[in-house]
Amino acid sequence: MVAKRLDLLYLDTGAMYRAIGLKMINKGINIQHQREEVISELNTTNIDVSYDNGQQIVFLDGNDVTNLIRTPQVSRYASDVAVIPEVRLKLVEIQRNIADKNSVVIDGRDIGTFVIPNADKKFFLTASLEERAKRRWRELNNKGYDIKLEDIILDIKNRDECDSRRTFAPLKMADDAILIDTTDKSINQVINEILNHIFVDS
Repeated sequence: MVAKRLDLLYLDTGAMYRAIGLKMINKGINIQHQREEVISELNTTNIDVSYDNGQQIVFLDGNDVTNLIRTPQVSRYASDVAVIPEVRLKLVEIQRNIADKNSVVIDGRDIGTFVIPNADKKFFLTASLEERAKRRWRELNNKGYDIKLEDIILDIKNRDECDSRRTFAPLKMADDAILIDTTDKSINQVINEILNHIFVDS
């Protein structure tokens, strides 16, 4: 929504890791015990991003997987593949190429610290674990998934710990990022706060 207000492209980098995770699921690869197989698969894996009316479309090996990568299982696999440096380097190259060619709003867990450390503006969005889980539960529920809120809380907690502890490009707030706690704020309130920083601070 910020990208639309600014008439920029929006890049959700997490979708790329989800696509890699989906491929490993389809291949029957256990990421934690078959890391070499994951790395080997990268040689024949093509991740591409295109836009249709401003909406990001994710392609895995030529197939549109945009609607297939938002399941809880793919979320877990995405976090597992994200700790593998070879995976991150492959996807970061794609992300940087997109950012080099376009002005973008780019979303991910290591953008301000590793992917685009010289970004014009950096924002670190956070919320309580319970609030994030409720938002995710509503999203999945609206898509027809029957999943317990307690399971989502556990999944998010485990993913945060995994991403924060990884040695290569971990999840952390950049020193020059603007922290926004969204727990008790509406989407529009968060958007306006971001835009206010962009226009007033510029």
